[in-house]
Amino acid sequence: GGARAIQMVVQARIIKHLLLTEVGRREQDRALAAALSDSLWLAGQEASATVTLVTEDYCITSHLDNKLDTFTERLQLFTFSEKDAITNFILDHIQCFQEEGSHGVILFLYSLICSRTIEALLNLLLTGRASPHLFNGMRHFGQDGLPLQRPLQGVLSRSDVGYLRWSREEMERGALPQLQVGSMLKTPRFPVWVCSINSSCSVLFSATRSLLSDWRAEHLFQLYYYCGQSSQDTHSHHWEASSRDGGDPEKRFPSLEMTIRTKWDGAVIAWNGTSPFY
Repeated sequence: GGARAIQMVVQARIIKHLLLTEVGRREQDRALAAALSDSLWLAGQEASATVTLVTEDYCITSHLDNKLDTFTERLQLFTFSEKDAITNFILDHIQCFQEEGSHGVILFLYSLICSRTIEALLNLLLTGRASPHLFNGMRHFGQDGLPLQRPLQGVLSRSDVGYLRWSREEMERGALPQLQVGSMLKTPRFPVWVCSINSSCSVLFSATRSLLSDWRAEHLFQLYYYCGQSSQDTHSHHWEASSRDGGDPEKRFPSLEMTIRTKWDGAVIAWNGTSPFY
């Protein structure tokens, strides 16, 4: 099962650390801390790692659409850029991972996901590969034109479901190339996209199957947007490909429109009586 698989990997790493040492209570704790930090450091590509712990303070405020579980709301993230610091931190909080009822496996799983990044988890779900980057293929050179010490792996093939991403905050400060979505994710096999709009996830899709295979279908088509919130209905939107927006460049456009334009540059959206949301 899932939990057992995680436990067995940790056990194997513990054995690695205990092979050459005398076994005592403190040594066992150190071995567990080292085993956990080994996996987290690798998940973070040996550059950084995140440890997730449950604290007494609530970090998330309640919402009508969310049911509190008294666990997720109290999670806090601690990020480190040195492996020794991770090991020492886990050792100082070792009871959070080994005491009965501490949810240690869940905390470790959360830590793995956050260390590898949500983008990598999303790519794993979409493409079957846990790449931490959204661009196409491999990058061997940095922005300065110099060879990278380690190539950056992006998305290598198209998937059934795509991904679109836009953040107003990132746009204002200038997004890094690693955060820009490549054409592999923008052009899936089916006209369905998971969207990250200002760090909030939603789904955009079209009932026109030929939308991504016949350029004529892109002149005028209907999109449906769904955010999963019980307080918001599914909305439909039209876009006319031949039109270009020549208005004021300082005009503030709705975030959903900006997201759609990352796929179809210059798109004009008719909201069909729905009030645009930003």
